[in-house]
Formats: sequence, structure tokens, C-alpha cells
Amino acid sequence: MGRSLRTPGRIAAASIAASATLLLSGCSKDTADQWARWGMPVAASDRAPHIGNLWNGAWIASMVIGVFVWGLIGWVIFRYRRKHEGETPRQNRYNLPLEILYTIVPVLIISVLFFFTVQAQDAVGKKADGPVHTVNVIGQKWSWTFNYMEDANSSIGATVHEVGTLEKIPDLYLPVGEPVRFNLYSADVDHSFWIPEFYYKLDVLPGHPNSFDVTPTRVGTYLGKCAELCGTYHSAMLFNVHIVSVDEYNAKIKELAGKGQTGEIKPPSFSATGPLYDSKKEG
Repeated sequence: MGRSLRTPGRIAAASIAASATLLLSGCSKDTADQWARWGMPVAASDRAPHIGNLWNGAWIASMVIGVFVWGLIGWVIFRYRRKHEGETPRQNRYNLPLEILYTIVPVLIISVLFFFTVQAQDAVGKKADGPVHTVNVIGQKWSWTFNYMEDANSSIGATVHEVGTLEKIPDLYLPVGEPVRFNLYSADVDHSFWIPEFYYKLDVLPGHPNSFDVTPTRVGTYLGKCAELCGTYHSAMLFNVHIVSVDEYNAKIKELAGKGQTGEIKPPSFSATGPLYDSKKEG
């Protein structure tokens, strides 16, 4: 009888140990690193560290403030708990030092966060000195068009494009270690150009071109997407980002040129009532 009681316990203990071993074996270095990044993906651009530091700092500040507030709540609950039935706590109409404290402290917290946010924003938005490559991006319902403006590139000497559709996810190729300027245009409604590994996204607005510079730093294939709810097939506005060597990048652009995908695809300009002019007539 005693043995039959011990057996289920041993089985349970063995199952827990096996599960723990399996769980720990599944915790790869990348998973551990992601915890250190508070859930952010591996950075793949020169602008990512600025946002990463701001993200980490905000988490640390939030945790410190949270622990302090939770501690105060716990202390007050314990210290001023009712000692006996019918006890009435002392009533205070106001407490000037306390009111000053809970006015000043939030202002200080917001000021510090604002300061570091502006610093990160300025660093991320800084333009590169003479971008080596320019990609004109068009967001349209519901895909992307990429224009590689490589006329001044002695290795290519042509402007080529790739147009995505609902049925075909477009590919964006970028050279590692060289700055790229993205010029963003919308052909219809609000979109948002987002590559998560760049730690940055920017709105793509009709009638309001946006631009940003970035240098890819990590070879690999990533998934880009639209981060603005833009309509029925918003979830299909995806694109593959290939960060490759400069030679591979040049070879890909030449391949597009060889397929006849030359010239720039230009978006129409929009007003509140629709297109202002036909983009095909633009000089």
C-alpha cells in the first residue's frame, strides 16, 4: 500500500524534472538575449541602439517606480490597518507637503523621460552625410513599390523598381554597412513603413512625403510590414527585407534591370477630393 502511494509521487517528480530539463534546454542564447532586450528583436541598423537604450531605460525606470509605489501601498495597508472594531482613522483635510511631493515627483519623472526621448529622436532622425543609396518607397493598397535610385552608382547606373501585389510579397534589398535614404510616399491612404529590426517606423502619408536615413548593420532576411491600419487587406502589406553584401546588392539591382524593370514608378499627388494630376505626365 505504501509503495503504491509513493509511486505516483515519484512519477510526478520525474515528470516535473523532465519538463524543467526540456524547458531549460529550449532556452537558447537568443531567447536569453531577448529577455535582456525586454522583448525587442535583434537590432539590424545603426539607429537601433538609440531606441534600444531608451526602451531599456524606460523599463528600468518603470520597474523602480512600480516597486516603490507597490511598497508604499503595502506599508500603508499594514501600518494603518484597523486595530479593532469601530476604530475611526484620523481625518485630515489636507497635507501640504504630501501634495507638493506628488505634484513635483511626476513632473520630474516626465521631464527626465522627455529629455531622453528627445535625445533618441534627434539621433534616430539625423540625416547621413551624403547617403550612398536612395530607395523611393510607395505604399499603396495593399502592397509596396520600391524604386532603387542608382543612376549615380558607377556599378549599376540605372534606376530600377519592384512592385508588390496582394498575390506577391515584394523584396527589398539593402547593402550592409552603407547608408540608405528612404523617401516615403503614399498612393492612396495612410500607411506606415516598419522594419522591426531597425527599431524604427515612419508614417507614409498622402500628400506629405517623409524620409529617413539608416545604415543596415546585420546580414539576414527580415520581415517588413505596414504599421498603420489602412483598410481591408492591411495585414497583407508585408515585404521581405534582405540585407546583403554590397556585391550581392549590386547583382540584384542589375538582375532587376535585366528583367526590364527600369525607371521610377511615381505616386499620384492627392488632395481631399482625389488625384491632383496624372503621375505619368510628371516631368
